Amino acid sequence: MKKIWKKPILPIASISLASVMFVNAIPETPVQAKLNVQSQVQTKNHLLPLGTANLQEKRTSMNLAPGVKYTKINRGETSSKDFYTVDVAFVETQKQAKELLGNLKKDGFNRAHIIKESDRAVDDRKKGPLGYIVRIGQYQLEADAAEMKNKLSEKGYSGLRTVYTGEDGEKTTGPWVVNVLEVDQDRFNGHMVPELANDAVTGKETLTQIADRNDAIAGVNAGYFVMGEKDGTPGDLAGIFASEGQLVSEAINGRSALILSSAEGKANIASVSTSIQATSSDGAVREVDGLNRKPGLIRNCGGVGGDTITERAKHDFTCKDGSELIQYTSVFGEKTESGDGMEVVVNHAGVVAEIRNKRGGDIPSSGSVLAGTGEAAEWLRDHARQGMKIQVKSKIIGDGRQLKLDQTTSMINGGPRLLENGEISINAVEEGFHWEEDPGFYYRFGERRNPRTLAGIKENGNLLLVTIDGRAPGWSVGANFEESAKVMKSLGAVDAINLDGGGSTTMTVGDDRVTRPSDAAGERPIADGILLVE
Repeated sequence: MKKIWKKPILPIASISLASVMFVNAIPETPVQAKLNVQSQVQTKNHLLPLGTANLQEKRTSMNLAPGVKYTKINRGETSSKDFYTVDVAFVETQKQAKELLGNLKKDGFNRAHIIKESDRAVDDRKKGPLGYIVRIGQYQLEADAAEMKNKLSEKGYSGLRTVYTGEDGEKTTGPWVVNVLEVDQDRFNGHMVPELANDAVTGKETLTQIADRNDAIAGVNAGYFVMGEKDGTPGDLAGIFASEGQLVSEAINGRSALILSSAEGKANIASVSTSIQATSSDGAVREVDGLNRKPGLIRNCGGVGGDTITERAKHDFTCKDGSELIQYTSVFGEKTESGDGMEVVVNHAGVVAEIRNKRGGDIPSSGSVLAGTGEAAEWLRDHARQGMKIQVKSKIIGDGRQLKLDQTTSMINGGPRLLENGEISINAVEEGFHWEEDPGFYYRFGERRNPRTLAGIKENGNLLLVTIDGRAPGWSVGANFEESAKVMKSLGAVDAINLDGGGSTTMTVGDDRVTRPSDAAGERPIADGILLVE
């Protein structure tokens, strides 16, 4: 970002380090105690590319099992130049920014200024600045910035955000806390598996609960998911999920996914799409819009069948479709989503065993339920009558070729891709992380620093699972997309992907959570995790 116009702001060079250290000390856990007795590792040629090269960095490591190594990296320190402030708005044009600045001045807010955000997504074809930030205030304490935010709100301003400048994505000294799990699949005798919260699609659990229930050696949070009912089924994977040969959730078509295969002994990252079709014994064919989710709500979009407002991926957005055919299997839970439409129960042989004139019935332990709304309900009435057969087939395409889904293969949604063949390759626009109508979305998600969960594959096939704590001034400021890609490359990855982050970012080692939750409520309940189990 480059400042193009500003009112004079008082210097803050006198701010003490202690004044911006707000993260309370946490009692030492058993894992931390073990790490503290390890010898410090600090190789100049392998420092993380975060901040300036002269920052201090401490690495401590421990072996969790043959082929599994855990490393904690502490880098940098709190900068006296960083502070709390209030973002009044992110607007697309300089004219809009100046108009807002004038309104603020009329309302007595004379210390606002404009910042130009020059950086765009790497694959954004549009040129010029991404937008302009109108910002006001410079505070040592977050509470003081919150007070200014309240004053602005009382004057009718909305969309206000209290932010810490160390998270802007510009130069800072940090600090950063990075946790790394490296898995040599040739030496690790256990299993690396994705696990659903509650062993079902519906509902959520914390990673700590998922890991504890499965006696995991270690684990990280995994893919994006539906958080609230207004966006679908809470706990539904917002993208592809497959485990033990079963496709549980359809892809956000064209978005990257992490693919694990114990048979091949390696991991892979690919841009995936799914095609699912139902074929009746009378020859009629109908596309299946989704798996194990609420009809009509497509979180992160990227679906089929005329979804609005788009069939392209659009992150943190829920597309809609009034006519959908959804297949439910027992992994969803005990009952389907209730509502208008109709359902047919198909037994293990594909024979229609029951017809229901409304949605919300029991799901059999074998076989499935096909639920239809709108035109899809009419299709079921015409082509899924009692005794007829319905065959549902799925096809998964990864990077242009069909992927085999067997008992040893798992798939976890994510995005965007960060590295490809050893080079930084961030396809944020392609994968729906840029909203054309709101450039501020990409600024907040991709350019600002946030907590991150990342997965990467080294040239030797080793898998890296990495977390970067964030939104914790004085502890760790997080990373943006570009920094995340550089971190993964410095750790040896040749291919890498961004997984769900923010408040979801969590890593466990043994019985300990080694990350610090960024949500005020503590560790966030999530939909799935990647676990290492013996």
